[in-house]
Amino acid sequence: METKHKVYNLIILDESGSMQSIKKTIMNGFNEVVQTIKSVALEFPEQEHTVSFVSFNSSGIKKIHENSKIESLNQIDDRTYQPNGGTPLFDAMGASFFNLNWIIEKENPKNYNVLVTILTDGEENASKEHTAQSIKEIIELYKSKNWTFTYIGANHDVNIFAARISINNVMKFETSEEDMQRMFTRDRDARMNYSKKIRNFENVANDYFQTNEEDKEIPDDKEKQPEKKSFFKRLFGG
Repeated sequence: METKHKVYNLIILDESGSMQSIKKTIMNGFNEVVQTIKSVALEFPEQEHTVSFVSFNSSGIKKIHENSKIESLNQIDDRTYQPNGGTPLFDAMGASFFNLNWIIEKENPKNYNVLVTILTDGEENASKEHTAQSIKEIIELYKSKNWTFTYIGANHDVNIFAARISINNVMKFETSEEDMQRMFTRDRDARMNYSKKIRNFENVANDYFQTNEEDKEIPDDKEKQPEKKSFFKRLFGG
C-alpha cells in the first residue's frame, strides 16, 4: 500500500482581548478554514492532512486540536474561543512549534510538509520564555525541514514584524467584516494552491498567498483599494 504524503496544518490564533470586537467574524472564518482543509483533502487524496489548532492569550495556550484527523475536526464557538488578556505571541509560537516537531519526529513520516498559519490583530506584548530572536532561529531551522510559515496580521506593520522572525509569507487585513472575508477567501485559495504545488513537486516555501497573476498585481496602498475591493466582490459573486 502506497504511503500518503503527510501534511501537518498548524493554526495559531490570537485569543487576546483585542480580538473581542471581531470575535464572530474570526469564528466564522476559522470554521471556513476547517471546511477548506476538508475540501483540500478530498481534492488531493494522495495527501493525508492533520490539524493542530491552538489559541493563546496571557492566561495560557489552549490546544483545541492536536494533530487531529480531518474527520474529527470541530468548529470553534463561544465556549472554545473567549478573547481576553494580553498577547504572548512568541511563547505560543515556540510551544506550538516544539510540540508539533516532537509529534513529527515520533511519527517519522517518509514524506511530509508543515503549513503554519499565524493570525493576530496586534504585536507581541506578554511573552516570558521566547524573544523575536529565539523564534527567528527556530523558524529558520524548521524551514530546512519542509515547514512553510505564514503570518496574517492587522493593526501593526505586519511586514516589518514578520521579517523580524524570518517569515516572508505575509497578508495584512483590516478589522472590518468585508476585509476579513477577503482575507479568509484568499487563505482558502492559497491552501488549495499549496497542496497543488506539493502534488507537482514545486517549491512551497515562498509566494504562499500569490495564487495567480491577478493577486500579484494587487497593491497594498490605499489609493488603489477600490480595485482590490472590486476583485473580491467578484469572488463573492457581488
